[in-house]
Amino acid sequence: MLSMAHFLGDFALQSDRMAREKCPGCGVTLGWGWWLTAHAAIHGFLVAAVTQMPLLGVAEWLVHLLIDVGKCRRLWSLPFDQALHIITKALWAWLAISLATRPLWLQ
Repeated sequence: MLSMAHFLGDFALQSDRMAREKCPGCGVTLGWGWWLTAHAAIHGFLVAAVTQMPLLGVAEWLVHLLIDVGKCRRLWSLPFDQALHIITKALWAWLAISLATRPLWLQ
């Protein structure tokens, strides 16, 4: 579910304008930071909604933002960027399952 939410956020919910203007130095209608923050926040919301864990949503917001800055600065390619996002979703899934299966007295 998290991978499907990722593709929803990165492709269906991201406009061409957002994809272009979220990179440093590319903001035209708004500063690039607004676009990037909004895009990463969508991903954070999707992770929180799927896992029902708001803290994982906040973590996704930050990590997604950092990964996208790396792509914008050409530190890695689009395929590597997508791989990092999917690896991150696997980490969130593992954390969500691990936390959900802990005995109540440990929560």
